[in-house]
Formats: sequence, C-alpha cells, structure tokens
Amino acid sequence: MTEVVVKEKKITPEEIPKEKLLWMYKTMLRIRRYEEKTAELFAAGELPGFIHLYIGEEAIAAGIMAALRPEDKITSTHRGHGHMIAKGGSMAKMMAENMGKVTGICKGKGGSMHIADFSIGELGANGIIGAGWPLGTGAALASKLLGLGYVVVCIAGDGAAEQGTFHEAVNLASIWKLPVVYFIEDNEYGMGMPSWPKPGDPRKSKNIKNLGDRGIAYGIPGVTIDGNDPIAVYEAVKAAVERARIEGIPSIIHALTCRQRGHFEGDPQLYRPKEDVEACKKRDPIPRFRKLLIEKGIATEEELKKIEEEVEKEVAEAIEFGRKSPFPDPKEAYTDIYASEPFPEV
Repeated sequence: MTEVVVKEKKITPEEIPKEKLLWMYKTMLRIRRYEEKTAELFAAGELPGFIHLYIGEEAIAAGIMAALRPEDKITSTHRGHGHMIAKGGSMAKMMAENMGKVTGICKGKGGSMHIADFSIGELGANGIIGAGWPLGTGAALASKLLGLGYVVVCIAGDGAAEQGTFHEAVNLASIWKLPVVYFIEDNEYGMGMPSWPKPGDPRKSKNIKNLGDRGIAYGIPGVTIDGNDPIAVYEAVKAAVERARIEGIPSIIHALTCRQRGHFEGDPQLYRPKEDVEACKKRDPIPRFRKLLIEKGIATEEELKKIEEEVEKEVAEAIEFGRKSPFPDPKEAYTDIYASEPFPEV
C-alpha cells in the first residue's frame, strides 16, 4: 500500500504578518460557529433542504483565501459554506439564503448547496459532484484570453477527483497553460465510501494515496499537504497561485483533512467507525492553531477572546437577520430563469 507523503511546510508563523494569522484564526472560527448554529437551526426545522457542514475542514478555506487577491475566483461544492465565508461573503445574507428568504445572496433560490456571489469571485457552490472542475477551468480560460489577470482555485472533494471532469479539466489546463489551481479537499470519505480501508471496512475508492502525484500525468506540479494546518495550506496555495499568475502553470494541491459530522445533517454514519470520528476530532484545526498562536507569542488570550466574542455576535446577528427577512413572493419562481442582458464578465 502506498503511503501518503505530506509535504513539509517551509514557511514559519513568524514569516507571516500577524494581521493575516489573526484573520485566518477569526475566519476559521467564523466558519465553525456559523456551521454549529446551522446544525441547530436545521434540527429545529428552520432550514429547508439538505445541509452539508464544513466542521473540521476550516483550515483549508482560511488558508486558501489568505493566499488570494480580491479579484481571484473560486469554484465551490455542496459543502461550501466555509468557502463563501472565507472569500468574503455576507454571513447574514448566507443565513437568509439557507432559510430560503428573499434577502439571501441568491434571493433564497439557491439554498445551501448553490450559493454564488460573482461580486466577490465566488463562482458558485454546486450540488453536482465534480462540476466545479470544468467551470473553474473555463473561468481561467476567460482570464487568459481576455487578459484579466485573475487566478481560479477550483475546490472539490476527493470523491470529485475521481470524476472524469477532473481529468478532462486538468488535461486542458495543462495543455493551454491556464491560471488555475485544482484543490482537493480529502476528508477521507466520498459520501459513505472511504478513500482507504477503515477498521472492519476493506473498501477503498482509489489506488493511489498521494493525489498530488497525479500532476505527473499532466506535466504539472502536484503536492499533498496537511489540510488541518492553515499555514501549510496558505504556503502551498500562495506558491501555486503565483506560478499560475506569472507562468500560466496549473497545479494540483491535495489536502488531507476530515469531516467531524456526517456527509449531510441527519446522516447516521453507519459506514463509519466511532473511533474514526473521535480520531478526527483530535485533529481539530481550530484549537491546534489557537495553541500555536499563543505559544509563539503571536497573540494573547485576551486578543483571541475578543475575536471569539466578535464572532459570536456576528453569528447571532446573521441568524436574527435571516429570521426577520421575508420569504419571496411566489411569483419569484418565474424570474431569474433566463438572462435578460449580456452575461457579466467573471
């Protein structure tokens, strides 16, 4: 069995501005608190549809967005709340969207799995597994042909990396030298299928552990990193984005992480040993990063507690905004079906 070889990060916390490190911590915490409250609201019947939480994977969203410019784009997944929050989306409008309210980012029509906000470069969460790979590649092609200068980071799971769309997109990007980064969030399960055998479960969905090695097949860089370390994510994405922007060379980044909740809220996780869930929680990126900030003298307990209080307030205000917002008029079902004007530049 091939062992995963995780790239050791070279950058140290001291080399990153304090403001950026605190931003990453706050972003991770904002995602966690938002998702925890989302779970509570869903259980109480306040949110319609399916909900897929990002709890346990927050270091990835924070690390990616810390390495991007405002004009850079991302494509997201059905588990995309964290990506949207980290990219700068309004938490209040996100909550309203998840509640199906007219004040939501997509007027309540997209819901949890289909939030998009072109104004901040979030080209869309997507309920179709692997659909973001070609969409992001197309956006990168537009950037190159129109000379727009932005880079696209396509984010999807390890299960999505088994889709044909992944290989087709990476192949074209490598041939055409497009400014794109393919980021694989490996949370150890594609829905209920383990990436590699678990205790009592011999199944596996792939025969290669280090998915960064797939870059070799397309003549582009590839790396596997610790997805529970925001600094490791930041370092890898920063290097890949700079390479894509300057040289037009795509990259594959494979980040190892794990989800602490089920595939969706209400998932009994019968396919998952209890010890696997407990092991995942021990790898929680937030307390780990908090400890690092204090031990390195980057932040004090008082500074971090202030951040935590600010986050609690923001999440409470987002919930209040969503609850007070009205549902859309039924006639809204007939609007936004066709574009009434030329499609905006992405």
